Amino acid sequence: MSDLASAVPRRRVRLAWGVRRGSSSVLDAVTLGLVALIVLVALVGPLFAPDVYASHITEAAQGPGAAHWFGTDDQGRDVAWRIVVGCRDTLLSAMLVVAGYAVVGTLVAVVATLGPRWVREILMRLTDVVLAFPGMIFALAVAAALGSGLRSVIVALVLTGWPMTARLLRGVMAETMTLPFVEGARTLGVSRTRLMLRHVLPNSMPVVWVKWAGDIGNTVLVIGALSFIGAGAQPPSAEWGAMVNGAKGFVSTSWWMALFPGLAIAVTTAAFGLLGDLLHVRSDPALRRRAEGV
Repeated sequence: MSDLASAVPRRRVRLAWGVRRGSSSVLDAVTLGLVALIVLVALVGPLFAPDVYASHITEAAQGPGAAHWFGTDDQGRDVAWRIVVGCRDTLLSAMLVVAGYAVVGTLVAVVATLGPRWVREILMRLTDVVLAFPGMIFALAVAAALGSGLRSVIVALVLTGWPMTARLLRGVMAETMTLPFVEGARTLGVSRTRLMLRHVLPNSMPVVWVKWAGDIGNTVLVIGALSFIGAGAQPPSAEWGAMVNGAKGFVSTSWWMALFPGLAIAVTTAAFGLLGDLLHVRSDPALRRRAEGV
């Protein structure tokens, strides 16, 4: 941890939120603004969008311009509006995946911590078995078994994503259980279940909150990749990976059809990755003191 902390530039506190002077403050502001913009587009954008599935063959494959900022695809559909509508599908799917494996992983970690030794051993060995499989290959296998589609991808990624949360949270909770306030609560006769729900779990969650924030961006990338290879959303879906998949035959003649959905995936992945880093610094006292120049 000391090596990581030493890599963070020393800054002075500027605002109560902890935004710092210099390039770090600019990066934090850009990160928060970008994440807020992406979420706003996902929530509000589709309400104003025209029908992004209707074909307009006479306007097919038009380059970026005043009428169509990001051009049109091979069916004459506006790429910009399809990205806006696809933002909702892509971001919502990523959040569902993260929420799904967060719930499963948390339940496994709680049961493993509260349960007897044999229960903990079974759950942790099961976690190790799932972790041993390459995540993408396992997700492809599950998606293939369930059939192509965004719903199958969500289920597949939940099934492959929970072990990391379970392993991380179990380790943090085991450490929390050794703290003095937990020993004091035990001395007062607090039950193990109440101790877990009221004290241990809430004090262990900040670490995984940081992980989940960054995981949203990674999940957007994985969903896009699975859709691109045909295992996820299928054309004419406006999901970003499906848009890139539908445009792969036109890259040499209509580059904008693949470029802009790809950029949307890249920017969203980077934004949530930076959000995870920002929350990491804010939640760790040592890193925060370094960042604030204390």
